[in-house]
Amino acid sequence: MQDLPNILYIHSHDTGRYIEPYGHAAATPHLMRLAHEGVLFRQAHSAAPTCSPSRAALLTGQAPHSNGMLGLAHRGFALHDYRRHLVYTLRDAGYTTALFGVQHEAHDPAQIGYDTVWVESGHAEHVAPVAAAALADLPQPFFLSVGFFETHRVFPDAGEGPHYTRPPAPLPDTAETRRDMASYNQSLHRLDTGIGTVLDALAAAGLADHTLVICTTDHGLAFPFMKCNLTDHGIGVSLIMRGPGGFRGGLVCDALVSQIDIFPTICELLRIQPPAWLQGNSLLPLVDGRASEVNDAIYAEVTYHAAYEPQRAVRTRRWKYIRRFDEHSPVLPNVDDGLSKDVLLAAGWRDRPQAYEQLYDLVFDPNEVQNLAGDPQHAAILAELRAHLERWMHATDDPLLHGPVPLPPGGLTNDPTDISPNGPLHGPDT
Repeated sequence: MQDLPNILYIHSHDTGRYIEPYGHAAATPHLMRLAHEGVLFRQAHSAAPTCSPSRAALLTGQAPHSNGMLGLAHRGFALHDYRRHLVYTLRDAGYTTALFGVQHEAHDPAQIGYDTVWVESGHAEHVAPVAAAALADLPQPFFLSVGFFETHRVFPDAGEGPHYTRPPAPLPDTAETRRDMASYNQSLHRLDTGIGTVLDALAAAGLADHTLVICTTDHGLAFPFMKCNLTDHGIGVSLIMRGPGGFRGGLVCDALVSQIDIFPTICELLRIQPPAWLQGNSLLPLVDGRASEVNDAIYAEVTYHAAYEPQRAVRTRRWKYIRRFDEHSPVLPNVDDGLSKDVLLAAGWRDRPQAYEQLYDLVFDPNEVQNLAGDPQHAAILAELRAHLERWMHATDDPLLHGPVPLPPGGLTNDPTDISPNGPLHGPDT
């Protein structure tokens, strides 16, 4: 057991890649230090741009529609089988498992199966000291999940700095969007401080060299055109890994990777048999020089968030294809309320529906704004990616193949024609 590395899984809400190691003007010194010591994955993606589905995909190694998490855990969705959660595979390998702070794979965290659970608060100022104090006493090898509420809305006040802040790429530069982003940066500062507290405790306990640190987030920022969108603004995530297995040295990896690849990576690192249900590929060949890519394509999806908005996507190095499966758009309850949303609503956002099919050339259009799906010159690539997505949906038995996906018993959703996620909720029979 002593030869097995510890695993520290640090995760945040709604952070995307908007941190300093990805070139953004937001000071995150502890994340920068981690990047300089580990491996930074520049092209990492979540399997869903929504909270519970993305986390469940990472921790089961399956697409959300395969593991059952088609919506939010606190709104009635759950895994088909909680024994497919990573903690069970690690427990069978001899690991102690502990959760401190946020999780979003179950309405009741006790349902997941951790040996130890502390979830009294998800805010960094509360979670980080408790997790740091527990590190030295956890039996080894351990799997420790430390989940921070930051950078979820509602953000703290921006203070005096909003005039000198750049809004996220998909948004116009206005006083409101600058203030919104400055408030995000305040939340990000708190997140980085909490991460630093935990990493410092790991080093003080003498465990840093023998611990694989996996630091990531669930999906893009809680801004319009980001969270709950299948462009890279929604599914692009930060991923920094440090520790045994070659995750050292300040390396930068540009390979196309998905968070679904993390579970098989852990299996290869520990030299344990990967469960048959895994759908990803180990990242170890990327860091030990065996391969420059492990994925020809990655996939992402939305079914339910606050409201029903079924979409599927396939992304290659060059192309992104997104298909919608419902006539409602834009689905505004799936956008968190805030200053940036108010700017777009005032400009007539409700009257700007999205296309049924979207095709983007990620080389010439990295912001994914020029839809080529209707361009005859791109008909061949559209047909190829459409068929590619359909093959994946059939291979993984996507329930959308059989028609609209119903709410589970007890499930709750907003009407897709509403404006806010804070509006009235509806159950399966309403």
